[in-house]
Amino acid sequence: MGGSARNPGSPYQRLSQRMLDISGDRGVLKDVIREGAGELVTPDASVLVKYSGYLEHMDKPFDSNCFRKTPRLMKLGEDITLWGMELGLLSMRRGELARFLFKPTYAYGTLGCPPLIPPNTTVLFEIELLDFLDSAESDKFCALSAEQQSQFPLQKVLKVAATEREFGNYLFRQNRFYDAKVRYKRALLLLHRRTAAPEEQHLVETAKLLVFLNLSFTYLKLERPTMALRYGEQALIIDQKNAKALFRCGQACLLMTEYQKARDFLVRAQREQPFNHDINNELKKLASYYRDYMDKEREMCHRMFAPGDNGSTVGEN
Repeated sequence: MGGSARNPGSPYQRLSQRMLDISGDRGVLKDVIREGAGELVTPDASVLVKYSGYLEHMDKPFDSNCFRKTPRLMKLGEDITLWGMELGLLSMRRGELARFLFKPTYAYGTLGCPPLIPPNTTVLFEIELLDFLDSAESDKFCALSAEQQSQFPLQKVLKVAATEREFGNYLFRQNRFYDAKVRYKRALLLLHRRTAAPEEQHLVETAKLLVFLNLSFTYLKLERPTMALRYGEQALIIDQKNAKALFRCGQACLLMTEYQKARDFLVRAQREQPFNHDINNELKKLASYYRDYMDKEREMCHRMFAPGDNGSTVGEN
């Protein structure tokens, strides 16, 4: 065993005495620092975690993702290779912060991971579970035919569509705009396929609105303003006063140099949210672009009607 087993008075040994055994053989021990809430992580989930791994008698972590602004979404069984970490995560709820001790069998084994991890080493990991998404449920449901999906209650469809949209949001935050778009479109397809009872239709429309807004923003990031405008206008059909949709449409028109349309959308957005900095800044940007555009137009006209090389002007007798 590692150093902690040989020295009963070592920090890890002392810590282990007040930790919970979650593997049944004291190979994975847990100490909850801050309780989480909701359901436990599911076996096929993709997780968003912050973690740091420590060796005994060392203050600095040998491995950590805490310096990342946006942690990567990791799938259990694929992206997470430490058996101890996988078992530990399955015992966690959203928002939970916990400390774990992994014996060598559940960590880096008899060989360790040279040069960082010596052979037979017990390691400590501090893990914060920010969020998790159950991709298995979503993937299974998306693989069904439209007819099979229609057999399920509306709540199931809404839940799966929300999961797809959340996946899209994580990918978007990692600047993976193309992959985000694919997830948003999957969510939209599920919602389009579904015919809801009149009293439930507003639930479907609300879910669609969020996806339309996401798609509009994603297409702006992909520099495809025509598509961004199309999805923004779809959102406005559901909610004609939606400031975000008006703003996205304005941004798209500005990129397409349709200045009058851009102004119309942005002024409507400003009417809904007069103190929104983004909207007001976009209007300033529009004014500046429009000024440059008019200056260039005037310059072009001036050149067209300016005296030529022979000293005559167009239209002179």
